[in-house]
Amino acid sequence: MDITLRINGAMCTGSPEARKTLADFLRDDLDLTGTHVGCEHGVCGACTVIVDGRPVRSCLMLAVQAAGSEVTTIEGLAADDELSPLQQALWDSHSFQCGFCTPGFVMQAVALLAEHPDADEAQIREALSGNICRCTGYQSIIDGVLLAAERTSER
Repeated sequence: MDITLRINGAMCTGSPEARKTLADFLRDDLDLTGTHVGCEHGVCGACTVIVDGRPVRSCLMLAVQAAGSEVTTIEGLAADDELSPLQQALWDSHSFQCGFCTPGFVMQAVALLAEHPDADEAQIREALSGNICRCTGYQSIIDGVLLAAERTSER
């Protein structure tokens, strides 16, 4: 089945097998390898992308289900080789270590801040509670998202 969707602002077409996940379609067919696949059960959050404005576990969504949708991956955040404000705040807060979980956390936080730009710590903790990190202890990630929210509200 041929599908067309907008990914990171660009129209893309492809012919994924009916059972191919959106994560595998992004990684294997479109070479967008920033979306990481961890548990393949929707538990870890590493594969989170934004589909039509909502965070989605791309390991649980079939590529054909995304036909006609607007998809944003981690590759779509930085512009002109500059980190997005959220990415910069996470960098400044030393939020991550190994980096495997980073794309999923970032995309989940993007969705949160789009809906609640002035999110407080409790909202951030709740929104990120479905993402797993084995390295950081989470506080530095929370600090980074709080910093991004603070910087956004200062503008």
